[in-house]
Amino acid sequence: MKATHRHSDSVSPELSLSSIFWLFFRIACTSFGGFMAMISVVENVVVERKKLLSHQTMLDGISLASMLPGPVAVNVCTYVGYRLRGRAGALVAATAAILPAFVLVVVLSAAYFRWGQIPVVSKLFMGFIPAVAAVIVAAAWNMSRKSLIGLREEAIAIVAFVALLGIGGFYSTLGIIIGGGIIGWLLFRTDRESPSQPDKKRNTSGGTQFNANALLLSSMPMVQIPWWSVDPAILMKLFSVFAGMSLMLFGGGYVFIPLIQEIVVTKQQWVTTQEFIDGIALGQITPGPILVSAAFIGLKVAGLAGAVVATVAIFAPPALLMVAASGVFDRLQRSSAIQAALRGVRPAVIGMIFAAAVVVGRTAAPVWYSIAIFAIALYALIRFRVEAVWVIPAAGLAGWWLY
Repeated sequence: MKATHRHSDSVSPELSLSSIFWLFFRIACTSFGGFMAMISVVENVVVERKKLLSHQTMLDGISLASMLPGPVAVNVCTYVGYRLRGRAGALVAATAAILPAFVLVVVLSAAYFRWGQIPVVSKLFMGFIPAVAAVIVAAAWNMSRKSLIGLREEAIAIVAFVALLGIGGFYSTLGIIIGGGIIGWLLFRTDRESPSQPDKKRNTSGGTQFNANALLLSSMPMVQIPWWSVDPAILMKLFSVFAGMSLMLFGGGYVFIPLIQEIVVTKQQWVTTQEFIDGIALGQITPGPILVSAAFIGLKVAGLAGAVVATVAIFAPPALLMVAASGVFDRLQRSSAIQAALRGVRPAVIGMIFAAAVVVGRTAAPVWYSIAIFAIALYALIRFRVEAVWVIPAAGLAGWWLY
């Protein structure tokens, strides 16, 4: 597909690639709190504010991203970029979604390996958490108004909400999506009205738990980083290891952490256990996907080139798979049976998004400040339609002042 190809579900004038880059770069700069936060901010900006895609398209995309390997948030950004400008748009959107976190992780990792400790910024993040929960609730609420059009859809959403909170984990998420599709096919395949067509908007939230305690990094002796060395053998090794792991990642970055630890700490011995824990913490205190912690490991092993190679390897294979699957998905959507199944999947995804907001909210500090920040943020998002990219930083400043 050419970069200039316009997908049939687009509702606005075609964006330039530079516009797509800056759109996702700004989103990535404020997506604190894990992949759930990034997906919710994407929904707020792309669907609610810019009207570039529809809620149903976003819901379909998040369902597809959840069933494929790789980081869900980056997969969703890839899908949205693909919808806007084809393969070139997918590449630009994914790059912009990763770049801010990559730069911050490299800078913080360099400070960590040089001085051994990162200043505590927990007060800012105590403000971020209730605001992130509000962004997720607002995203789910906006989508529910378009997709929960009857009692059957509402029932599916409630069951999904209860199931995800009660069971949790990747397999329950996959089971909810598959179950929603089966129920949708059974309930809606004979409906005379045409099923909701996959429009341009997609829900952008996933389930991630933010751990503010990980902000305290332990002291470490100074480590010498081979900043500018380029060793093709070690770079190839880094790429093969991280690319191989990326295709085994189902269920989000937090599910994937034990596998990464087993390979990079126990098998390859690239970092110590303590360094690995601190690298994951650095991934948590930066915006964007937690798997950008791969840059921390690559930096220690092979300098700046290693950080770039490890990051590309962990994100690129799933993104390419997402683009390929999106093309197939376009053709499958023409089937009435698939459309009926999607009518069951969409409310299930909405229910999971509401559950994800509860999961994030539980990690907020148990004080009235958290409730106040959540309520004010939610009111601003829904009543005044304030962009999430402004709400989250403002909440961080409030947290710094209040806590």
